[in-house]
Amino acid sequence: MKKIVILTTETIHHAFFVKELSSSFGEISVYCEKSKGNLFPFKTSHPFEIRRDEFELNKWFFGKKISIADIALVKSFDSLNSPQAIEALSKEEAVVVIAFGVGRLGKEIINLFPGKIFNLHGGDPALYRGLDSHLWAIYHHDFSSLVTTLHRLDLELDTGNIVMQGDIKISRGMAIESLRSVNTELCITMALTLIDCASKLREVPSRKLLHLGRYYSAMPTELKEICVGRFEQYSQQVV
Repeated sequence: MKKIVILTTETIHHAFFVKELSSSFGEISVYCEKSKGNLFPFKTSHPFEIRRDEFELNKWFFGKKISIADIALVKSFDSLNSPQAIEALSKEEAVVVIAFGVGRLGKEIINLFPGKIFNLHGGDPALYRGLDSHLWAIYHHDFSSLVTTLHRLDLELDTGNIVMQGDIKISRGMAIESLRSVNTELCITMALTLIDCASKLREVPSRKLLHLGRYYSAMPTELKEICVGRFEQYSQQVV
């Protein structure tokens, strides 16, 4: 039976993403890539991320800790590019495959789902590719680039044809720990639209990405501190 396949990692916002798609589509299969911790030679964590997790738990799950396995069928792998993961994925008859918050996927996976595999990127790939794209936009005072992009997944990072983009709505006085939740809710809307489109059309329309933005790595803790202040200052001025 054909289904929706989600490639993701175990986080609160990914659990909510799966929950919302599961409520609309019964046939969902989730493949989780296990977290490898901080792989960078510098600190990346910041206290606002703890506040963010608490905010999301309270907003979506009444403060109760939850895992994706509580919501849907999950298969977990150290890497989605592993032979074991690829073998399992090869048995899926998917209407659409959505990657949300996973590492770089190899050609073996992409070739399994020609024309059916897409990625959700928190940013504008014409300007910001890679990691922490929203934070890098904030760091550069580029609040107009607080967008989310749904694009076709290809071998390079965040270079696939654009299917749709949407602006993240910043409300007056909004705290930075709320940003990821607003982005996630936009990702859900995009995913539902994609699935509807894929079920009706032979091919999902997309447009070529005309300019490749700079690739950014993870943001260091010190720069995240700057972003917290800049976002607060900006949101206080939102009309």
